[in-house]
Amino acid sequence: MAHELDAIVGGRRLPLMIVSDNGTELTSHAILRWQEERGVTWHYIAPGKPVQNAFVESLNGRFRDECLNEHVFRGLPMARRIIEAWRLDYNACRPHTSLGGLTPNEFAARSQPDHNQNGFWL
Repeated sequence: MAHELDAIVGGRRLPLMIVSDNGTELTSHAILRWQEERGVTWHYIAPGKPVQNAFVESLNGRFRDECLNEHVFRGLPMARRIIEAWRLDYNACRPHTSLGGLTPNEFAARSQPDHNQNGFWL
């Protein structure tokens, strides 16, 4: 998981804070070491309180309603194609009211001039 975080922040500035649930993959010694070495604050939501991470809950709901519930995946390659198409549309084509009418990619590029254009969420 720490390697994936490094890939996500590569070419961007480190976040000041990451909010997550208490899943074992996010409470491991490797993650704790990663955030400490990089000076990133990690905030864990209270167990059983998903509303404390409303952004993720909103994204999960949209992803489920607009992608997962709309398709029957007939194998991993098909699932990867459909999910990647949804992710690209969500990040590059759709304006988000919470981002002032910008797409997530536009918002990231405006907020972080060194953004690598590989996506913002997911």
